[in-house]
Amino acid sequence: MTEITNLKPFRCRRDTNLKVMYALKNKVQLIGNLGGKPEVKTLESGKKLATLSLATSESYRNASGDKVTETQWHRLVAWGKVADIAEKYLDKGKEIAIEGKLINRSYTDKDGNKKYITEVQVSELLMLGAKTAQ
Repeated sequence: MTEITNLKPFRCRRDTNLKVMYALKNKVQLIGNLGGKPEVKTLESGKKLATLSLATSESYRNASGDKVTETQWHRLVAWGKVADIAEKYLDKGKEIAIEGKLINRSYTDKDGNKKYITEVQVSELLMLGAKTAQ
C-alpha cells in the first residue's frame, strides 16, 4: 500500500481540466456482447424505446494460476433513432460499444415492495465485429 506522504500533489489548471471533468461527471462507456435481441416498444407518442442487456467480461489469473473470467450484466435503454438502429441491426451475441449515462429509478412491484433499478441510457451506439448479411 502506498503511503499518502509519498504521493506528489496534483495541480490542475482551472480553465481546462475542470471543464473536462464536468463533461465526464455522468458518462458510461462499455464494450460487450448482447445477451439477447433488443426488446423494442413503440409508445403512444410514437417514440421508440429499446431495452437491451449487455455482458462485459474481464479475465485474470488467480493465485493458483488458473484463468478466471468474470462477467457483469448491464441493463441498457435506448430511445428514438438509437432504438431504431438497435431494432434493425442488433441481435443476441453481437459485439457493441455504447456511450451513455447512468439512470436510477424505482417502482413498486405487485406485492407492494419498492424496487430500484440502475440502467444505462444509451446516447451513442457502435457495432463492432464482423459484418453479417442482412
